[in-house]
Amino acid sequence: MPQKFILASGSEIRAKLMAQAQIPHEVIPARIDEEMITAALKGEAAKPRDIADTLAEMKARKVSEKHPGALVLGCDQVLEHRGEMLHKPANREEAIAQLQRLRGDRHSLLSAAVLYEDAKPLWRHVGQVRLRMREASDTYIADYVDRNWDSIRHAVGCYKLEEEGVRLFSQIEGDYFHVLGMPFLELLNYLTLRGDLTT
Repeated sequence: MPQKFILASGSEIRAKLMAQAQIPHEVIPARIDEEMITAALKGEAAKPRDIADTLAEMKARKVSEKHPGALVLGCDQVLEHRGEMLHKPANREEAIAQLQRLRGDRHSLLSAAVLYEDAKPLWRHVGQVRLRMREASDTYIADYVDRNWDSIRHAVGCYKLEEEGVRLFSQIEGDYFHVLGMPFLELLNYLTLRGDLTT
């Protein structure tokens, strides 16, 4: 990949995916006010899918403006439950309450990615995964949060499927990479078609 590639995300799992796929990259997290932007979009009745896409684009654009000539990837993931967007928990109590709300029901994870070059968008995709959570007991949920808080505190939905969180679910429909927060296969397909990656 001769062109400089920048991941405008501080997500460790996204950086790990890139590294494992042998894609040289630099990590430069974009600094945007996600809460303010999300609140403004909600005020305009934007759908969760559009909010994820907009946040991913704003991250890519902000970093791209400072790094001409580089390919810059912005990403964002949101959780949608019954038409409402849920947020990362502020504390253990919020995490427990959110998992209790989701149990026994379906929700969706929407993972958006937008690729920029010279402050202009080249490619975008929003992947969706539908998940059904088991009817976990209050005791298990509270113990799960206590055991895993350091790991799940920054995870939308308060779980990680690559860890104990997989025990919370009875069904998952969709691409596992979308669960991890990036439409990775779609990105690799685009980069391959462009000639940035060889196979």
